[in-house]
Amino acid sequence: MKNKLLFSVFVYFIILTLLSLGFWQIYRLNWKLELIDQIENSLKNDPVELSNVEKKNYLRIKTSGDIDFDKQIYLYNLNDVGKPGFEVINPIKIGDVNYLLNRGWIPFEKKNLPEINLVDQNQIVGTLMLQTKPSTFKPENDIEKNYWFTLNREDISKFTGRNFSQYVIYLNGDYKIPKPRVITAKISNNHKKYAITWFSMAISILLIYLYFRKKNY
Repeated sequence: MKNKLLFSVFVYFIILTLLSLGFWQIYRLNWKLELIDQIENSLKNDPVELSNVEKKNYLRIKTSGDIDFDKQIYLYNLNDVGKPGFEVINPIKIGDVNYLLNRGWIPFEKKNLPEINLVDQNQIVGTLMLQTKPSTFKPENDIEKNYWFTLNREDISKFTGRNFSQYVIYLNGDYKIPKPRVITAKISNNHKKYAITWFSMAISILLIYLYFRKKNY
């Protein structure tokens, strides 16, 4: 009798745990939908002057500044159709603040060519995005060869001799080369699927438990 009671407690504990995970995923789903809605609304707004506004993620801005082409960073990445190449990233000083300006993607063979540095420094329109932490699974940057896999802040400071804002400016516009990245609100959102999985497991375990309980009690 005691073993049956302990088994029942264990089963109900598992079910409650699975239900808690399901409700947590619903909470995360609602949070993610609100975030996506905020991003979409932000991206629809007209760009605002960077120096006159509070910085925030996915804010569309306009500004001007001094782009440093001597410390240009070539970050390995794929373009929107999966072709490998580089994202071209430059230090840019705007007022008293240093930012990184991601100007877009180029194929490998365009590295260091003058034609990729035709940009109007007085008319910069872009999107602010918080710099994410680099993945620990990517190779280390080769600073000497200017071949980067992550925007490691220590490596960037060593390469440029400067410290930078936590925000990266992603250039917008009709530039052909480098081709600016299209910023969208497409964020991974699998919370609904996860919630259904946890709830399904909880219901399945409950039904199996009730079946064996009816059979054996």
